[in-house]
Amino acid sequence: MKRLLALACAAILVAGPALAALKVGADAPDFSAQASQGGKQFAFKLSDALKKGPVVLYFFPAAFTSGCTIEAHEFAEASGDYQKLGATLIGLTAGNIDRLTEFSVSECRSKFPVAADPGAKIAQSYKSTLAIYPGHSDRTSYVIAPDGKVVFVYSDLGAEKHVAKTLEALKAYRAAHPH
Repeated sequence: MKRLLALACAAILVAGPALAALKVGADAPDFSAQASQGGKQFAFKLSDALKKGPVVLYFFPAAFTSGCTIEAHEFAEASGDYQKLGATLIGLTAGNIDRLTEFSVSECRSKFPVAADPGAKIAQSYKSTLAIYPGHSDRTSYVIAPDGKVVFVYSDLGAEKHVAKTLEALKAYRAAHPH
């Protein structure tokens, strides 16, 4: 019984986030992805978004799961705060674009785009995949400065703190880098 409990605990630890996310100061890999906002699909390119200001990029495991739905609702509620700070907000997951198009309306409330990352290739370049499921992104949020440098990273499978922590980091960035 003790051995079974130990194996179960080890499996839970392995199933957590990769915990090897990009570090503050690292160059954020540029990417292009098929995205959807308000049910309308379009091509998203990080370098184009960075020309407008900082980008808050958050990886999430899967559309329409309980934690990801809660997180999408919280980001949608705070989307105006990100806009006031001049930031582009985008969610990214290893899902397909058709499912994300629906998610962009119902859970993101048409407030911000979500993009598809088939095979989690973008997530891999950000070192943001689940250890036990490398084809799926973990729950990691980045704030990326217009120069392409990571200025904040937060990785936690719990959805509760990603919005507050990215807004706090973005406010600190804006205080140090006024418009």
